[in-house]
Amino acid sequence: MAKWGKLSFAQKKCVSTVGMLMQKTEMIKDGDRIGIAVSGGVDSFVMIRTMLIRQAIIPFNIELMVLHVNPGFKPENHKPLSDWCRENGVASHIELTDYGPRAHGPENKKKSACFYCSRLRRKRLFELCDQYNLTHLALGHTADDLVTTFHMNMIQSGRIQGLSANEPFFQGKLNVIRPTLMLEKKYIKAAARQWGLPIWDNKCPSNDNTKRSEINDWLEQEWRKMPGSRNNTFNALRRWQLDLNMKTT
Repeated sequence: MAKWGKLSFAQKKCVSTVGMLMQKTEMIKDGDRIGIAVSGGVDSFVMIRTMLIRQAIIPFNIELMVLHVNPGFKPENHKPLSDWCRENGVASHIELTDYGPRAHGPENKKKSACFYCSRLRRKRLFELCDQYNLTHLALGHTADDLVTTFHMNMIQSGRIQGLSANEPFFQGKLNVIRPTLMLEKKYIKAAARQWGLPIWDNKCPSNDNTKRSEINDWLEQEWRKMPGSRNNTFNALRRWQLDLNMKTT
């Protein structure tokens, strides 16, 4: 038996779906050094667990490193992640910032708190990738995020745009990848429970009070009116996004 043990249906779904997307979009190659952005939430924690299994399966060498930027609402939040990385032999950079309180304070006068905090954290992640000579930054967006983002862009900005699975930045020096982009949240939550991952609660005061959560709630209401519409929406947008990424690789 493999060293990660017997996998449940949800765990196999995570590993196989991530593997499919990596292969179809030519996401990684031999020698790549991948920074895994882990927030402590269920999506990114399952992503690092799944990527460790994929690392053992693929027929070439890649390096993985956990990157965590604590926004500062609860400084001790990241201890479970620190312990987990140490116990599993995973390299990590974990740091405490004040980005969250700054985003909710007088410094941020024009942007939403989520946008401001996210921008600061993303900038810091890019800096860490440069500091550690990483070739890729992996973000834990899911199929649910793809569907919500697509509708947000269409409704708010009049744009047809989703989330790219594999996107070059800084003239190709860094690739931002989303290995779990084709995975639905229900499989991720089930796999996280079965793996016993030490997920912690989001202490942000804006959690579940954003335009994204508002759009998601609206979509759920509409899907309940028409059986099958949720699955059709997910399948259509996954096929559309995958086709776009395969054309650009």
